[in-house]
This record gives sequence, structure tokens and C-alpha cells, in this order.
Amino acid sequence: MSVPIELSGVIKDYGDGGGSHRVLDGVSVRFAPGEFVAIVGRSGSGKSTLLNLLGGLDIPTAGRVLFGGEDLAALPEAGRARIRRERIGFVFQDFNLIPTLRVVENLLLPLELNGLPRARAMARCAELLERVGLGSMAARFPESLSGGEQQRLAVIRAVAHGPDVVIADEPTGNLDLDTAQEVLDLLQQSCGEAGRTLIMATHSPEVIGRASRVLRLARGALAEER
Repeated sequence: MSVPIELSGVIKDYGDGGGSHRVLDGVSVRFAPGEFVAIVGRSGSGKSTLLNLLGGLDIPTAGRVLFGGEDLAALPEAGRARIRRERIGFVFQDFNLIPTLRVVENLLLPLELNGLPRARAMARCAELLERVGLGSMAARFPESLSGGEQQRLAVIRAVAHGPDVVIADEPTGNLDLDTAQEVLDLLQQSCGEAGRTLIMATHSPEVIGRASRVLRLARGALAEER
């Protein structure tokens, strides 16, 4: 079962020519276990910054990011890395597959990092690849796949190790409409079956229409639209 994630009074500043630029200004929000939340806003509004904080890739200037009650900002980098490795899956617009690893090796990586024995990891990979129609492509390199195939691989890599939450940053931004719908179906099914939370930054009306909750980010503040 997924865990609650909460931002409490989060401020995030970045250095800017000797000064600082405030991207998030006192953001407080709670993500309930198992919900699908779309985060919208103009380019540069801070959506990726917000996702990086939720995923423990960055820490706030002030405030707290609570993952199942555990304050990510208070943990050392090794502690945040453990949570990212074990409990969070990431999907990105540009796929972020490792080009020098074959399809099956990209999928094996999170499983082996989490200590799954090789035989069980290989069986899990075979099952997932068959599920998304990539079973015959296991030995190929990512660059030989279409954009939709690469993103399907990225999605199953994100959920292979059974995370509590999947964080997706514009995962359909580089895809045509039909392929985007297929990837959204896969993301929703993969998260819904396991009751895991799905948090997605997007500009896509299709994503917004599917989400159970929509949050808009503007001028450093986060407001609920529905």
C-alpha cells in the first residue's frame, strides 16, 4: 500500500546572479495514498522543482517534505537515496534510459539495486516486457526503439521494484496523441492495480481529464483546481 506524502511550508530558492530566485513560496499540500494527481502550470512555474523535492532529488530551502512521515530534508543523502531506490519510481519526458545498456539490462537495474536475486529479477523482467509488447526486443538497445516503446520501457522500469509512488515529469510530452494515450493507460493501470500514488506534471488535457485531482502552480503557490 502506498504512503502519504506531504509538503509543509516548503520554500525553494535558487541562486540567481549573486541574488536568489524564489521558485516555491510556502507550499503545503498532501498527497493521499493511491491517488492520481496532475500538477499543471506554465513552463518555468516550478513543476519540475516540486517533483524533485517530492522525489528526494533536491531539498527545500525551508519547510518539510514528509514521505510516510519521514522528513526527507532531515535525512543524509544516503537516506534519501535509499528511499528513491526502494520506494519511488521516476518517469521522464526524455525517457532517461541508459543507452549503453540493452532493454532488459535497463529493466534489470532497479531490481538488482534493490537486491532481488538474478533469477527472480530476470523472470520479473520477462513478465513485464511481455506485458507491454517488448518481449522480442529484450536484447536491443534503447535507441532502436520508437519513442512510444522507449516510454513503455521507462514506465515498467519505474514500477518494476514495487514503489509506493510514481513521479512522472511530462511523460507524454514527446509522444503523438495515440501513443500518449497508450502510455497513460499503462501508467494508470500499473499504479492503480497496486494502489500506488501517481503524481504527474503535465500540460496535456488528456492527463488532466484523467486525474483524480488537479493542482495549479503559479507564482510559487500551489492551488487546487478540482
